[in-house]
Amino acid sequence: MGRAACAVLVGAMAMCAAAVAAAPLERSVRPEPRAATVQPAAAVAPLGRRDADRPEPAVRPKARPGARETPAATMTVSTKNLAFRRWIADFRVRALRQGVSAAGFDRAFADVAYNADVIAKDRNQAEFNRTLWDYLDRAVSETRIANGRAALDTHARLLAEIEARHGVDKEIVVAVWGMESAYGTFRGDLPVIEALATLAYDGRRGTFFEAQLVAALMILDDGDTTPGAMTGSWAGAMGHTQFIPTSYQAYAVDFDGDGRRDIWSDDPADALASTAAYLKSHGWTQGLPWGVEVTLADDFDYGLAKRPVVKMPSQWAALGVRGTDGAPVSDYGPASVLAPAGADGAAFLIFSNFAVIERYNAADAYVIGVGHLADRIAGRPPIQADWPREDRALTSAERKELQRRLTAQGFSTRGVDGRIGPNTIEAVRGYQRSLGLTPDGYASPRLLDRLR
Repeated sequence: MGRAACAVLVGAMAMCAAAVAAAPLERSVRPEPRAATVQPAAAVAPLGRRDADRPEPAVRPKARPGARETPAATMTVSTKNLAFRRWIADFRVRALRQGVSAAGFDRAFADVAYNADVIAKDRNQAEFNRTLWDYLDRAVSETRIANGRAALDTHARLLAEIEARHGVDKEIVVAVWGMESAYGTFRGDLPVIEALATLAYDGRRGTFFEAQLVAALMILDDGDTTPGAMTGSWAGAMGHTQFIPTSYQAYAVDFDGDGRRDIWSDDPADALASTAAYLKSHGWTQGLPWGVEVTLADDFDYGLAKRPVVKMPSQWAALGVRGTDGAPVSDYGPASVLAPAGADGAAFLIFSNFAVIERYNAADAYVIGVGHLADRIAGRPPIQADWPREDRALTSAERKELQRRLTAQGFSTRGVDGRIGPNTIEAVRGYQRSLGLTPDGYASPRLLDRLR
């Protein structure tokens, strides 16, 4: 159904945030190191290993088939281990054909075994049923804000150098760091080669994970790290800002000039610079907001609140879209109106940098989380508007029911997939207009009750 709305977060397969947006990419030329006069950054300051600051799960992963299992999933343990060893032998041939060295492959796979825990994590992910405001309460918690400011202060010199080199605002880099690993506290401790090999062998999205596995082996061949030090999440996302191997190949940089692009160690220099390089490569404009909270006139046409409708802030001001102070938003550049909770929640003018953050994770909730966390780290105020906190998130089954009922009443969603995207939002607006309601497109439990 297209891009999901923030108000109803969907998904069932958690890939770490960097993996959601990045497609497999070709190997790139290693960037030039920075000048030798710049010293490596200090290790991450102890910011407190609190569960409240633990990174959020991915908020828009791919839904998986219900009870379907791959042949590998139905095997006995002994049979599976034997089959896994055979798969490794076959994969070795394919990997070497793609440029992986024989010695490097054998060294990386010396202690690899089938990891049933990885498959359990892949198979047993709960659907993400959390409202945007609940998500933001945790993603932009006071703990994470305070730790972000501490990280900004501790690594002030490093972050200033990264900002100057790559042209990405330091607060955004720190916010991504905070969202992805709680400022380096939760980087993942699973052996990446073993996790990716298990996922590639298992069969579900095997092609994707095999491509990541080949990329990881090439990283080892390049000498950036060792098999023992290459740790990450169960899905193969690595380091302080959770790069998947193909994204690492394309964007990782050796910022401290030691000859290695090391995103795994306690020193975050290469990881943070790599994040800045990633964002810059996807079009980040320094000094441009990701978004600005706005108020909407009582008679605002919510049919204009969609990504393809782009105007300068001064033009939006003439249509009743103004900053929370009542003044027109500065003409930073073309912007769209985003009202993720409809007329009863906060609204934003979003700029081109919003789409850049989407390349890290395509969920609107994640983008707002990163952007707002960066704002709070920089000392800007909280979101001013209230949210419809009496509402809960619709379940996947309820979203599908909503789509079926809308379509049955003549407001087609062009399919039933449980994703609240542009087609469903337009169908909701049509239904709301037919009842004389504000056509804000917000798919709430209250609306579903009306349809029933």
